[in-house]
Amino acid sequence: MAKAIKFNTHGDRIDEVVLPDSVFEVDVDSPNALLHQVVTMYLGNQRQGTVQKKSRSMTAGSTRKLFKQKGTGNARMGTRRTCVRVHGGKAFAIFPKDWYRKIPKGMKRRALQVALTDRARDGRVFIVDQMQFDKPDTKQAVELLNKIVPGRGRKLVVTEGHHKPTVKSFNNIPDVTTDRADGLFAYEILNSSYIILTGDALKKIEEVFGS
Repeated sequence: MAKAIKFNTHGDRIDEVVLPDSVFEVDVDSPNALLHQVVTMYLGNQRQGTVQKKSRSMTAGSTRKLFKQKGTGNARMGTRRTCVRVHGGKAFAIFPKDWYRKIPKGMKRRALQVALTDRARDGRVFIVDQMQFDKPDTKQAVELLNKIVPGRGRKLVVTEGHHKPTVKSFNNIPDVTTDRADGLFAYEILNSSYIILTGDALKKIEEVFGS
């Protein structure tokens, strides 16, 4: 049974919350293999694959043989487009490539549950009762984070929806990222040392990823 410390809006500790077992207490046979496979596919899907180099056929220049094959005393030479000459084409040029690999929905969800379980068991998941900013206020956001997690480390702030003043309050803080509860994925959990959830976000996570 995983638990998390609960704080109020001002960052004062008020209670301890039992986290839902369907999300924060999940075991699989090979968690490291699962996470490695999902994260590798996710990072591959972020690649644009738009790199382009000119091959010999794509460079400008005549295709005439520069000089005859024999009798000049020079090395054999073809056209000016050859890769051994300045402004020639690149040997084995690379072309645009689609790196996308579809991640199975069940595998993606299970990897997220395993990642959340790991953070919960280490005591790195915290709950904030309410986190609503009337207007963007970075100073107030920093003070709140320092009361909840005073140490160094990457922090992920999860809200129930996209509340712009709240999101903007954390945007300028180094090593802090924000996301919606229904858009979580394993990589951002593993890339964060501490997970800070609002009370509504916790309910949303159980609703979306608990099955």
